[in-house]
Amino acid sequence: MWLVVNAGSSSVKLVVFDAGLRDVARATVDRIGAGGPPTHAEAMVEGLGRMGLAPAALTAAAHRVVHGGVALTAPQRVTPAVIAGIEACVPLAPLHNPGNLTGIRAVETLAPGLPQYVSFDTAFHATNPDVATAYAIPAEERARGLRRFGFHGLSYAALVRILRARGALTRRVLAFHLGNGVSACAILDGASVASSMGWSPVEGLTMGTRPGNLDPMVALDLAERHGVDGARALLNRRSGLLALGGHSDMRALHEAGTPEAAFAIDHFCYWAIRHAGSLIAAMGGVETIVFTGGIGENDFSVRGRILDGLSWAGVAYDADANRQNAGALHLAKSDVAIWTVPADEERQIAQEAQTVRECEG
Repeated sequence: MWLVVNAGSSSVKLVVFDAGLRDVARATVDRIGAGGPPTHAEAMVEGLGRMGLAPAALTAAAHRVVHGGVALTAPQRVTPAVIAGIEACVPLAPLHNPGNLTGIRAVETLAPGLPQYVSFDTAFHATNPDVATAYAIPAEERARGLRRFGFHGLSYAALVRILRARGALTRRVLAFHLGNGVSACAILDGASVASSMGWSPVEGLTMGTRPGNLDPMVALDLAERHGVDGARALLNRRSGLLALGGHSDMRALHEAGTPEAAFAIDHFCYWAIRHAGSLIAAMGGVETIVFTGGIGENDFSVRGRILDGLSWAGVAYDADANRQNAGALHLAKSDVAIWTVPADEERQIAQEAQTVRECEG
């Protein structure tokens, strides 16, 4: 059995796959250290118990790590050097990498010697050309690692795998990962060539609690007014849909029916369309558009508005199919295929770990 771990600062999501990558069981344990289990290791014991599994039944563990920086661009087995590399990326993803590291250490506590593997959300975008990743800042600052990385890579890698299996992977794919975190990606010949997110997951489209694109001088003003830590918290936790419409959840915005909520939805769709135009230009066109993530898979209204805004690209969709959240949304006359694809990051992580293990011999 393969255990896939997505560990945050106060929660852990566990998914167990068999050797054939069939989903066997799932469990989520939250409130770690705040009324729930006191440690991540004990949270994993609780989660495995819910699934009826003991640590001895596990073949290996595979972890999602948000940021691998410039050095960690492929899935690999956990070693002291890999741990050090993930630790070095903590300043790049202070809200995510520490929790990911805690998950790795919790598994080692729970099952000493169990092989562990890591996959990185940034790795899929390692194929972006330098012209897409470089910020126009002095060389000494770029040398410190200040560049665009892109995120949601495991979601996009899974999406490519699923499209390829369907025989639906075209040369130029525009992919939207729309959830609480939101991004878009230009995929050319199965590889990422541009992404809306940047050095951090704050850049890009309007998100649940993050603002997306922002003039850097606004960030400096916020830091002067609120301090660096206060500005960081404001940009990560108090902005985006929450700031515009009073709710970070798109479903709550639809239900609210207030002018502020309507504006937040308008803002979300406007910037999705605007970024899409940029990404289509980066590929020189588009043959396929794909939606994934909670909003992307389930919110026909948002999907429809984005597709309406891309009609200039030859997009024509079936309104009834869209309303039913069908897998295929394109009309026969559409120049662009349109799909919804369920997010499958956990299976992608398990598959990548299996591949690394097979290469180990």
